[in-house]
This record gives sequence, C-alpha cells and structure tokens, in this order.
Amino acid sequence: MSETTSNPAHRIALFQKREIRRVIHGGEWWFVITDVVGALTDSANPQGYLKDMRRRDAPFAEALKGGGQIATPLGLEFDTAGGRQSLQCWNTEGIFRLIQSIPSPKAEPFKRWLARVGYERIQEIENPELATKRTRALYQAKGYSAGWIEKRMRSIAIRDELTDEWKQRGVKEQRDYAILTAEISKATFGLTPTEYAEFKRLKREGDHMTDLELIFSMLGEAATTEITRNKDAQGLPQTKQAARAGGTVAGNARRELELRSGRKVVTSENFLSLTQSAKKAKQVKSTKQP
Repeated sequence: MSETTSNPAHRIALFQKREIRRVIHGGEWWFVITDVVGALTDSANPQGYLKDMRRRDAPFAEALKGGGQIATPLGLEFDTAGGRQSLQCWNTEGIFRLIQSIPSPKAEPFKRWLARVGYERIQEIENPELATKRTRALYQAKGYSAGWIEKRMRSIAIRDELTDEWKQRGVKEQRDYAILTAEISKATFGLTPTEYAEFKRLKREGDHMTDLELIFSMLGEAATTEITRNKDAQGLPQTKQAARAGGTVAGNARRELELRSGRKVVTSENFLSLTQSAKKAKQVKSTKQP
C-alpha cells in the first residue's frame, strides 16, 4: 500500500504489486481506469477487457458516459513514456461501480485498499511531508539504492518546477507537453521519449533510468527552466526553442562525458534490473566463499 509520486498530486500506488496511477483532482483521488481493470483481472489487455465490459453490461456503459448519480469519468493528464497523455480516470465512487461489474476474487481486498488510500490522503492533507516519506519507502522496498532515490526525488522537483513554468507561459495542452518533453529528450539523449522507451524495452513509463541518465535528464530540464525564464519565452513556439536549447546543454555534457569515459550514457538496461543483477551476483559470490 505504499506509493510513489511524480509530484504531490500525481502518484503510482501499489495493489498486490500492480501499479495504479492516480491524480488528485478537485481535492480527491482519481484512478486510471485501465490500471484498476488490469489489477483486478490480470488481463494483458485491460483496454480490451473494458471494451467488452461496456458491450455486455449496459448499465455500466451508461455509468461510464455519465449516467446516474456517479461522477463522469474524466480524461486527466499523466507523464508517460510517450510524453504527456490524457488517461481516463474515475473517482473512488466510480471505481466502486467498476468493481461491481468485475467478477474478481480481488474485489474485497481492493475495496479495503481504496479505503486505506482515502485515509492516507486525509493524513497527507494534514501533513504533506508524509507523501514524500511514503515515496521514499516504496522505492526502498522495490530495491532502489539511497543514492538513486535522492536523485529521483530531486528529478521530480525539477520536473514540477519546469511544468509550472510552462503553465504560467501559456502551455497547457497535453500534446504541447509531449512536444516540449520530446524536444528536451531528443536534444539530451538523441531519443524521443517513445524511442527511449522502445530502446529500454519498456511497455509503459516507469522508474527506469540509471544514475547517469537521471542526472542528464535533470540537467536538461533544469537548463530548460532557466533558459525559459531568462528568455521570457511565451507560448509553444518560444518554449519549444528553450526546450531544445536546454536539452542541448545536457546533450553536450553527455557527449563530453562519453568521449572522455569511452562509454555510452544511455543503456538498454533499466536501473532496477541492473541493481537486482548486482545483488544476485553478490549473493552468488558470497555463497562460493569458504
């Protein structure tokens, strides 16, 4: 029941080791519907499962359209491997309606989990530092090192500062976020977020960067924020130029390091798999020692 965050309003919660993306909207949690479907059904294609549910359950299909007394699902924005995207979300009451339509033995545990999530939200309103503590605890439980966690937490703050700056300068559409993020990524790593995910063999966005990848990603976004402010960039065309310039700062630094170290910064491995492999190797070595 621990959780991670991309900022104080966006989180990834865990239910029986399944990730449930959620966002604070209107003071309450809204959950990504397909994530909930996947967690309850173990379906490899939650979107297809949801489509089948609409077809066989007319009252549920009506509820998804906003019929009845339950809030209408909303398209809310999330950072994904393909950039900023709008994902269909439902509040807690709507998720309970969803559960009613899924014949799953996980239904009752999930209801208890939702109640716990709601209680934690109340705690965080009273003490915002709890959210950060829970984020750290989840990363630790997933096997990340203390050094990596510190970098990840800092990267979250840098990303939030950048997106806040974009909002103040008239950039609010999800496709614009995706465009700007792609500009930074392309200039920093030579890969757009989509190309990066394919290179990493990722099915969806996650905490996959190595230490150096995190550092250069932070540099690209921090440089973009600084350039955006100093140039007083306004609107998409100007902020796009600033994003490309900020990414270029990080890209130049990356290439310089690669030249001097003789090694590529971007690798096809994700950080957690590298950490787990190192731990296994250490365990094997210790068992062989007399």
